[in-house]
Amino acid sequence: MSVRSEVDLESKRVTVYVCGAFGFNLIQEFKRCYTDKREYQFTIDLRQVDYIDSAGLGILINMQNYLEHEDGAIRLTNTLPQVRKVLAISRFDKKFLIE
Repeated sequence: MSVRSEVDLESKRVTVYVCGAFGFNLIQEFKRCYTDKREYQFTIDLRQVDYIDSAGLGILINMQNYLEHEDGAIRLTNTLPQVRKVLAISRFDKKFLIE
């Protein structure tokens, strides 16, 4: 499986782990991780993502819109340099907290 999540019910936090290329093929798997969890805080761990395309970027924007979180409320962590570069070029540092 390329996407898995850990849910902490007590603190209302979800960590989503993505593995491999982050693109169109992960839409449904990724969406299942955040559907019906609008009151939760999210961290997306990208340590095992070696490539992200425009569909992957769109997945993140759709998540943010669905959750109705403000800019910077969703954390993207452990990004590899090539993924961080795509996020920077796409100005995702203005929409997400990138650590």
